[in-house]
Amino acid sequence: MLLSRRVKHLMNLVPGKGRFGVYRFLPCFFVLGGVLEWIMINVRIGHETFYDVYRRKRSERQYQQTLEELPTSGNQLPSK
Repeated sequence: MLLSRRVKHLMNLVPGKGRFGVYRFLPCFFVLGGVLEWIMINVRIGHETFYDVYRRKRSERQYQQTLEELPTSGNQLPSK
């Protein structure tokens, strides 16, 4: 109960309640989304960014799909 009162109090501190209602928080979420995207592109954890992992996994899935589409009698690997 105490936490919800504090949250309501913090929400009421954000201006524009009368004109914009709950949409007054939209710019905050837009900025947070942009920051998250920037972090995913530029911040390296270990030696990889999020998009490095995404591209690698996509490439692995694509290669597995081509392996599954090969005729089983030939057993030839596709050239890369």
